Amino acid sequence: MGDGDEPCDTAAGMLDRAGVRTFIAAMDVKPLSLPGVILLTPRRFSDSRGYFSETYNERAFQAAGITAKFIQDNQSYSAKRGTIRGLHFQLPPAAQAKLVRVLQGSVYDVAVDMRAGSPTYGRWDGATLTASGGEQLFVPRGFLHGFCTLEPDTMVAYKVDEFYAPASDSGIIWNDPAIGVRWPVAAADVVLSDKDQKLGSFAAFSSPFRYEG
Repeated sequence: MGDGDEPCDTAAGMLDRAGVRTFIAAMDVKPLSLPGVILLTPRRFSDSRGYFSETYNERAFQAAGITAKFIQDNQSYSAKRGTIRGLHFQLPPAAQAKLVRVLQGSVYDVAVDMRAGSPTYGRWDGATLTASGGEQLFVPRGFLHGFCTLEPDTMVAYKVDEFYAPASDSGIIWNDPAIGVRWPVAAADVVLSDKDQKLGSFAAFSSPFRYEG
């Protein structure tokens, strides 16, 4: 902490082991329809210069039920509206949980439950993330993830709790009919990488993830 922009509000404070009162960042926490998928909006402290926000605070995230230990940060830039990146995941033992936010522009961010035995297996949910609003989506391990850019020149940043492992990199085709994601772009206008155009189907996939209740 330290450039003088941190909030002075201690209403959300707690005492650490040394007896020093520390601030826990306030944020709006909204669970989506898929258990474990959470939309979080950190509080912003505004003044004439702009705003300050704690985009990640371990104590606050643990209070929201998120215990993932993030070890890598990624960032992507998409030049065109309608760019879809997904639906992606990494196979065990390199499975990843993700915390996704937008630095510039906006996206429609999607998670799909792929945990065998889950009551929501094969179902999807999504949320709009914007740079202006600061929303973040937490996607646990055992879920597909993808997003569609809603504006040109969109930058997305996300934390993961496992390193990138090329041998474990996998995915399901973005428009798989068994999943039926309602993307906010016409199919003819979708921009895809060569890799994402060749991803397989959900029906042909045997999930290594198991629902643990």
